[in-house]
Amino acid sequence: MSLSTVLLAYKEEENLKVLIPKLKETLDPLGEDYELIVVDTAVATDNTEGVCKEMGVKYVHQERPGFGGAYAKGISEATGDKILFLDSDGSHDPSYIPAIYQKYNEGYDLVIGSRYTKGGTSNDAKSSQILSHILNFVFRIVLGLNIKDVSTNFRIYKASLVKDADLKSVNYDVLEEILLLMKKKAGKDKLKYAEIPISFNKRIYGESKRRLIPFIISYIKTIFRLLAIRIAR
Repeated sequence: MSLSTVLLAYKEEENLKVLIPKLKETLDPLGEDYELIVVDTAVATDNTEGVCKEMGVKYVHQERPGFGGAYAKGISEATGDKILFLDSDGSHDPSYIPAIYQKYNEGYDLVIGSRYTKGGTSNDAKSSQILSHILNFVFRIVLGLNIKDVSTNFRIYKASLVKDADLKSVNYDVLEEILLLMKKKAGKDKLKYAEIPISFNKRIYGESKRRLIPFIISYIKTIFRLLAIRIAR
């Protein structure tokens, strides 16, 4: 048994210098073999590779474009039977990992670090929070899953349910797509999932890479595509 922890990095050199040591301090006491994987852009834009080499972290380049391409690369590179994702900008506090990990070990296929379950909070901009709540409401209906936070990247997966997922999304909508594919693979009403409350923080260094218009367009397209997949079951 082992845990693969995946960080998707786009100009996150300074944040990784802070985050990687915190992750090691958090993961070491779990008592399980683990690996840290950083997925960088196809062409490096900073010294992320140097940071990873210095800190003993596996460094790879994504092959397909966008956040979705980086996500798929992270899954393909992971060797553990559990795969943990979290943001590399410091917005996800590693101190929540033990609670997420412990919950997963109670027999779940998926555990989410949730902003919107009871006890969770978000320090994101109000406009982003409003958009996030709308998207989560719509995608709960589309996916047929009673998950309050379907758009967060703070998650631990059972690797066998995501390893061969045929992910098509290019942008952040991959986070919803993979949930539906997991649900299909597990079988109707058999996917076991839970949410652990977290506080979502503002990034430590740098600026958000998310662009509003492409973000909205990709999500609209994904809503109809995932509906088609769900209906075709």
